[in-house]
Amino acid sequence: MPAVFFGHGTPMNALETNRYTEAWSAFGASVPRPRAILSISAHWFINASAVTAMAAPRTIHDFFGFPDALFALQYPAPGDPDLAGAVQRAADPVWIGRDEDSWGLDHGTWSVLVHAFPAADVPVVQLALDGTKPLQYHLELGARLAPLREEGVLIMASGNTVHHLGRLDWSRPDAGYDWAVRFGGAVADRLLEGDPAAVARLDADPDFALAAPTPDHFLPVVYLAGLAMAAGEHCAPLVEGFAFGSLSMDSFTLGAPAG
Repeated sequence: MPAVFFGHGTPMNALETNRYTEAWSAFGASVPRPRAILSISAHWFINASAVTAMAAPRTIHDFFGFPDALFALQYPAPGDPDLAGAVQRAADPVWIGRDEDSWGLDHGTWSVLVHAFPAADVPVVQLALDGTKPLQYHLELGARLAPLREEGVLIMASGNTVHHLGRLDWSRPDAGYDWAVRFGGAVADRLLEGDPAAVARLDADPDFALAAPTPDHFLPVVYLAGLAMAAGEHCAPLVEGFAFGSLSMDSFTLGAPAG
């Protein structure tokens, strides 16, 4: 049964080689080739749940101020309209809209997949995050998606356990603030050893407001928690670290080969 992966690439990671991109590459090389990939990206954050259903999703460059080489990068993975339908059925009775022409693959998806599956030959669909719903909704929807793994679908949740762009400190390229390290550790403890469902209650943590001033980048880890809850398993760390004080670069896996 295909694994579940959680991690997030900043745009420049798509072009760079570092310990995070090497870990993503190692993950892709270690798992059996999936039939398709369902990506849950922080960068498709709207007021509804939706899934891409086009045959050829476009590569979305949802950023500005980066080198031309990044805008030239394409990730031409095919889509999978049948998988979009399977996502809708798995989510029932939760309503999932079918997007056939507006979105595609944003950098939350392709900046990681360009390393994990560089040939871009595995079909990919994206699931939108409904920003109007509470954390419990996303936890339960993540659990509902678990049967897709039995159909050969690798699920990738692309976000950060800590993400506060307003507090970036360029003098800390590989370190986190105390509050960031504390909160990232609280998430990891629940995923790796504790109760994954408790991730959806971390909005009560005193560090949550700083760690997730907007919910978009935190919600993907709630889907990972829901999938772990459904599997009755704990996650495993893939790579750990912080960038610029207020960004967690932690990645986790579920059901992946050890190491």
